[in-house]
Amino acid sequence: MATGAFVVMLALGLLGVLTSSTRRLHSTPRDPTPTDFSLGPQDRSSHGDDLVSVTTLVKNLDVPWGVTFLPDGGALVTERQTLRILKVGPGRGPTGELTVTGVATITEAYSNNEGGLLGIAASPHFARDSTVFLFYTTRIDNRIAKMRLGGRPVPILTGIPHAGVHNGGRLVFGPDGFLYASTGDASRAGHSQDLDDLGGKILRMTTDGRPPPGNPFPRSLVWSYGHRNPEGMAWDDEGHMYSAEIGEAVWDELNVIRPGRNYGWPKVEGIGTDPAYVDPIVTWRPEVGVADGVAILGRVAIVTCLRGQRIYLVRLNDAVVTGFSSQRVDGVGVGTSSIRWRPGAGVASRPMEALTGRYGRLRAAVPAPDGSLWITTSNRDGRNQPVPEDDRILRLTLHPPGTSPTPGPR
Repeated sequence: MATGAFVVMLALGLLGVLTSSTRRLHSTPRDPTPTDFSLGPQDRSSHGDDLVSVTTLVKNLDVPWGVTFLPDGGALVTERQTLRILKVGPGRGPTGELTVTGVATITEAYSNNEGGLLGIAASPHFARDSTVFLFYTTRIDNRIAKMRLGGRPVPILTGIPHAGVHNGGRLVFGPDGFLYASTGDASRAGHSQDLDDLGGKILRMTTDGRPPPGNPFPRSLVWSYGHRNPEGMAWDDEGHMYSAEIGEAVWDELNVIRPGRNYGWPKVEGIGTDPAYVDPIVTWRPEVGVADGVAILGRVAIVTCLRGQRIYLVRLNDAVVTGFSSQRVDGVGVGTSSIRWRPGAGVASRPMEALTGRYGRLRAAVPAPDGSLWITTSNRDGRNQPVPEDDRILRLTLHPPGTSPTPGPR
């Protein structure tokens, strides 16, 4: 695959998805994105550093975990360990960094290793109701609550299995207006295959925590099952859902999520041989992965990695759009000993890595209203050596090689 062709698809897709998704959420003006790119020379390198530019928006946070944008262009950010909700931006301080203001501390939550204050999602009607949805750990469970800013959280779903690890915890409103939540197996693999259990699932619910029309199982919140620890969820411009999932010791996964389907854990990790389970479209070894966050820009998936301390740019092809199913189109896929992908199931070319080792552990990936991507670091979570600036929120933009990156808003 020529780099130039990749760049054109990347840029055109970026323009399309950001225009669409931003229009759905807010009317915040976005940076102009050039679309008339000339083709570059052929290059089969697996590195994508010449396609990304990064600036630091905020420093000195403590494990920023969830990010949700507000109509004014600022964002609410959760800190897993301090249990704080912070308002970040849209204003800037004297140093040029975005302002950070404390909004609330969720004393109902309990911080325990990977548990604590996790996901956050602003109501689709936030301008009218000032409401956010939270995923947090307590001493007895994980739960989802709604909270009007200035008030206290009111649980809408309790009894999600909890543990020191594998809590899942991401919250995102889908393009259908319903709330999606990722849950981990809480270190008990049996949760994932039990349809009566909330662990190891992707859940879909109303804002009252009830099953909405269209869920695949009667009177159930379960959207998909057989997951180990999914922490990233995103949609492309056609409405297809993706999830980044942390594996155990063999493979991490990027999956296309289909309602009612079984993703195999603990029977399968990575690409398997049983058509009863949905195979991932990309897998990574933990030493170069531990895939946590995912965002879709155009036809490109950006996957953030904790242990691997990098991002991957995964260009998607029309196999996803034209009806990818669980069927094993191309066996175990193609690739190397550390990364494999499935050209017949939605991946157009070798995933390209970028930012390797530059910012440490990378967690959330959330498209911003201005057309950029916000990425959080997770270097104060006890699994890395933080530098004085940690933890940070980074602003990432994509651009063709040889062009100037799009400047951030001032």
